[in-house]
Amino acid sequence: MTSDDAAIFERCMAVGGVAVFPADTVYGVACEPDDKEAVRRLYALKRRDPNKSSAVMFFDISLALEAVPEAGPITHEALGRLMPGPVTALIDNPAHRFPLACGENPATLGLRVPLLTGPLEPMSEIRWPVLQSSANFAGGPDCRTVDEIPLGFREGCDMVLDGGELPGTPSTVVDLRGYELTRQWKLIREGGMPLEILEELL
Repeated sequence: MTSDDAAIFERCMAVGGVAVFPADTVYGVACEPDDKEAVRRLYALKRRDPNKSSAVMFFDISLALEAVPEAGPITHEALGRLMPGPVTALIDNPAHRFPLACGENPATLGLRVPLLTGPLEPMSEIRWPVLQSSANFAGGPDCRTVDEIPLGFREGCDMVLDGGELPGTPSTVVDLRGYELTRQWKLIREGGMPLEILEELL
């Protein structure tokens, strides 16, 4: 991965494109989160129910926190401990930000900031938030290499960034809704961040 790859990815998002990209877990597919046609294309490509939610990914934690000011200082502190890393946090979204990513529940937002190191580090230069999901057909296996992504899926995208072999375990999903008031949280799916680390950080 290079800075040029990151810049091309940003341009692809800016013009309504759909792109396969490497994260710190598995390969994902992304588009501009506020572009209705791009989101429609992504969901159609995945054969995913458009009423289901997807996460919004930032490539810099400071930009992620700036985008959700209503989350509150306690939640912001927790997000800063968890991210960047292989975790997706469900947070309260009273302002209904990024509604196209929220499916049937605009009051909840899935937030993700990957930990991009080594060959993937240039991706951290991206300043464009994206709606993202795993690069597979709905219900299909997660992909750790580009070659594992179905050919028909890749051909439906405007660009494919190959970051080599990835860990292959999807992100841990944690529910932080209500954390601001109660400091209570719930594990939804264990993945790239083990439960014991999640407990320690929260």
